[in-house]
Amino acid sequence: MNLPISYIAAFSLVFGAISIPHSSYASTRDQIKIVGSGTVFPFAALAAETFGKEGKFKTPIVEATGTGGGFKLFCSGNGLETPDISNASRPMMPEEKEVCKKNGVTNITEFSIGYDGIVIARKKQHDNLGISAKDLFMGLARKVPKNGALVDNTVQNWKDVNPSLPDQPIKVYGTSPTSGTRDTFVEIIMENTCKELPEFKAVYPNAKDLKNACGLIREDNKFIEAGEDYNATAQKLSNDPNAFALFGFSFLAPNKATIQSLNLNSIEPDYKTISDGSYKLSRKLYFYLKNDHLKDIHGLAEYTKEITSEGAIGNDGYLVDKGLIPLSDEERATQKKTARELKP
Repeated sequence: MNLPISYIAAFSLVFGAISIPHSSYASTRDQIKIVGSGTVFPFAALAAETFGKEGKFKTPIVEATGTGGGFKLFCSGNGLETPDISNASRPMMPEEKEVCKKNGVTNITEFSIGYDGIVIARKKQHDNLGISAKDLFMGLARKVPKNGALVDNTVQNWKDVNPSLPDQPIKVYGTSPTSGTRDTFVEIIMENTCKELPEFKAVYPNAKDLKNACGLIREDNKFIEAGEDYNATAQKLSNDPNAFALFGFSFLAPNKATIQSLNLNSIEPDYKTISDGSYKLSRKLYFYLKNDHLKDIHGLAEYTKEITSEGAIGNDGYLVDKGLIPLSDEERATQKKTARELKP
């Protein structure tokens, strides 16, 4: 069952206010608290439901906060009032590790459960439209090269970006700056395209300044922050033939009657192209667990075993049925070993 994110979030707030005992009043908690990526949310939630049905432990609470939002909560400190697990659609960044370290959250286990891809999707139509990384950059970047200089991006129509694209206004539903999906899109599409443009390199000779400038997305409502509820975003697409959207590959299957993906650089996103990396917007999905919580949170070690079990993430696992792209047999064995040993 894929519970609506709003329901989970609301339930989490109630639980946080009433059921989670503060460390000054109790020394243990009997329900796991998980925060993080909207992309990983359905996998973490389904594993939590399966785990709870076994009857030995309560069903963990899973909240979609975005990858960056999850790390902010996770790294805020140890203790029963803080999350036990943060899942993510990208690795933890060095600056996030520093926040964790500053707050004493240093005993962490990282493991991966599989792959996902970011798709550019639109309402289902008859043609199999393709788009390039440069098209996306020129449509969405805050500044673009023109006549040898950098100017504010005022292009309104995809056809003005590339004559082969549709004659429709630029409108892309995306996620907030705290989202791992947004981070990955910016790094792979925006930064990698931009850093090869001579106009940007001339204005920003410093590598850090260049990276920052290349990652800026325009702020004139051509890129619309739609939140972490990707099913809601898919619904918006089904009602708007002129819009594109960015979200995880796993959300295509449950919405395939109404939406379709675009080929990126002539490559179609599917299980093979995402797992072998030929589709450029592919990424691993991660879990980060506080080892210091193992002794105080009932079922924490057992949940990690569930979410890395063959029944969950194996080639025929129930999370693969949900849209997760499995790791190779060798890599899966390595990640399973890490999740069972729970070493930092």
